[in-house]
Amino acid sequence: MPTLLVLRHGKSDWYAEYDADADRPLAKRGRRAAKQIGRYLAAVGPEPDLAITSPAVRARDTLERVMQFGGFDCPVQVEESFYGHAHQAVLDSLRRVDGSIGAALVVGHEPTWSDLIAALTGELVRFPTAALAHLELGTAWPDLTPGCAVLTSLVLPRQLEAGDR
Repeated sequence: MPTLLVLRHGKSDWYAEYDADADRPLAKRGRRAAKQIGRYLAAVGPEPDLAITSPAVRARDTLERVMQFGGFDCPVQVEESFYGHAHQAVLDSLRRVDGSIGAALVVGHEPTWSDLIAALTGELVRFPTAALAHLELGTAWPDLTPGCAVLTSLVLPRQLEAGDR
């Protein structure tokens, strides 16, 4: 059965110059956390076969750094519904994932991600910036329904060794 990796974007820089919320960049802490999560994924896996990200700059930059420091390369899709929409729009998008995809990484925002995890697993989670949830799905992508997944881990950057601060 497929694996879903749910990643919240890294800490953003509220003091940077940007025109719209979607243009807000990562803060130094967010860039560092994305690097840590990338290295973590490289060490424990699984390597995603597909990444789907919000169009927001902070989400796309988080994904880019995770892939760079994780040493993996996979197709990337930008999904408009991952920004400013409810978790149901994310579920609809995930139901369209090709059946050959064993592991998908999604990058986006709160509160959508904690709502998505609650819908799929029945578990309520606190989902800080750059947190990575690993869900094992009990069904194929088109058949995603409430309660079909198990949350196997939730990793926070501060739990990881930060030897590169």
